[in-house]
Amino acid sequence: MVIQQSITEKLQAALSPQYLDVVNESHMHSVPANSETHFKLVIVTDAFNAKRKVARQQHVYQLLAEELAGPVHALAMHTYTPDEWQDRAAPAPDSPNCLGGSKKDQG
Repeated sequence: MVIQQSITEKLQAALSPQYLDVVNESHMHSVPANSETHFKLVIVTDAFNAKRKVARQQHVYQLLAEELAGPVHALAMHTYTPDEWQDRAAPAPDSPNCLGGSKKDQG
């Protein structure tokens, strides 16, 4: 939980989100048990107002550069302004199932 906690703390401090969900999805992938390599982020913050999706994601990449340079292999990001989040009819999309490594269909 060290990486997940670090990601959460950095995003909280830099973005002051109204809503933040940092989900460790490593168990869905071909990695050892208790890994912290694959994460899904749902971030709702005023800091994304007037920023396009690419700029929002670039900002998050900058904030998490240390984690992405090391243990984090994959990062799914769902970035919203408060108005966008309120207008959504559903929560952030689910991540797809992993088809890589030993979980790949051999058929």
